[in-house]
Amino acid sequence: MKLTKACINIIKWVFIGIILIFTVYPILYTLLGSFKTNWELTSGGSFLPKKWMFSNYAQAYLQSNFLQYSINSILISGISMIVALLTSSMAGYIFARHTFPGKKILISSYLAMMFISLGAVSIYPIYILFHKIGLTKSFLGLALALTGSQATNVFLTVGFVKSIPVSMDEAAYLEGCSYLTIFYKIIIPLIRPILGVIALFAFRYAWNDYLIGLIMTISNPDLMPITVAVVQLKYSMNAAAEWHIMLAGASLAIVPILILYIFTNRQFISGLTAGAVKE
Repeated sequence: MKLTKACINIIKWVFIGIILIFTVYPILYTLLGSFKTNWELTSGGSFLPKKWMFSNYAQAYLQSNFLQYSINSILISGISMIVALLTSSMAGYIFARHTFPGKKILISSYLAMMFISLGAVSIYPIYILFHKIGLTKSFLGLALALTGSQATNVFLTVGFVKSIPVSMDEAAYLEGCSYLTIFYKIIIPLIRPILGVIALFAFRYAWNDYLIGLIMTISNPDLMPITVAVVQLKYSMNAAAEWHIMLAGASLAIVPILILYIFTNRQFISGLTAGAVKE
């Protein structure tokens, strides 16, 4: 019996170690690679930099116009977050509380969106549609395209709303409250924990996106998010791609979202677990 438990513990820690390697190694490679010269990085030298090139960060900051494109990303992520909060809370409330024709079809469509790759299937028709109605010329269009690919948020809200007793809605309705009043006065305050999680998910997703940002800003490079600007750092007048500068830019781009998580991780975890236990 003790031998069996020991084997299970060994397997468990080996499994955890493998996950840590695959999770931490890319981050370490990016951080350490950002301090190397381009030759040292591409030639496959030592894991640690032979000479720490802090100037890579200054070069990446200046070449990428980091401040402007970071502001672009903040605006895009902020708009996407607001739209995600509005649409997810409303759709989640309707799906959880009301029955109407076509409800199952809509839910099935949302489920399909969770398993179909947006970039591979619908990015081109979305670009054509947004281009025809003029949304490719503004941050709003990019934010809407990013919000539409976050169907998971709706189901997070549905599960949370279902944990709220229906009797609260019924009591408010008998008191003369409309469905809209019930939604804003009762449901919204009670689902704030999950709305906080959705806000973080939406902001992080929009900040980290590359493909949609690249395609939607082809004709308007001034709207580029920081992720697209960072990748373009590897292209220069030199014959060789400047991977070390790109890695420095990527490391800089991680900082804002990392700071956001550090200050909100408690709310994030409490929001995920708040609806898990019913009293």
